[in-house]
Amino acid sequence: VSLDTSDILEKLEIGAMIHVEALHHTGWGVMVDYAFMRLGDDLSGPLGGVVDMTLRQGVLEAYAFRRFSHDQGYYDVYGGIRWWDNDIDVTVDPAILPGSVETSIDEDWVDPVVGGRYFYPLDDRWTLTVQGDIGGFGIGSDFSYGLAAGAFYQLSDAMRLDLRYKAL
Repeated sequence: VSLDTSDILEKLEIGAMIHVEALHHTGWGVMVDYAFMRLGDDLSGPLGGVVDMTLRQGVLEAYAFRRFSHDQGYYDVYGGIRWWDNDIDVTVDPAILPGSVETSIDEDWVDPVVGGRYFYPLDDRWTLTVQGDIGGFGIGSDFSYGLAAGAFYQLSDAMRLDLRYKAL
C-alpha cells in the first residue's frame, strides 16, 4: 500500500503517537516510540455494491542509546528494534448477489536498527534536533530507514514538547 500524506489525513479514523525515554547520569539511556493509525474507506460500485477497507498500522521502536557531549550540543548513538504490525481488512458486498466476501491480511516483522541523533540547544528551553537510522539488513525486511527533524520545547525537568516531522 502506498499513500500520500494527503490521502492518509483524508482517510484517517484514529491515530496516536507516544515517545518515552530515560537517561542515566552515566550517559546511557533507553527510548521507546509507538505510533498507531487506522485508515478506512468505503467505496460504492456502479451497480450499488460497497467495498469497505480498513488499514491498521502500529510501529513500535525500542532502543538503547549512549549520549556524548559536543562543542555545539550533544549527540546519541543508538541501536535496537523496530516492530511493524500491519492489518488490512476488506469486505465486499456486491449488492447484486446475496452475502458478502471478507478477507484479512495480518503482517508483522521486526527489524534490527542502528542510528544516531544530534541536538543543538538554542537556549534553556528550545533545542533543534535531527535523527536518522537504518535497519532490516535482510532479517525482518531487506532495508528500512527513518529520518526526523524538528525542535523540542522543555516544559519541565521531566517533560518536553516534541515537534518533529518523521518519515519511515
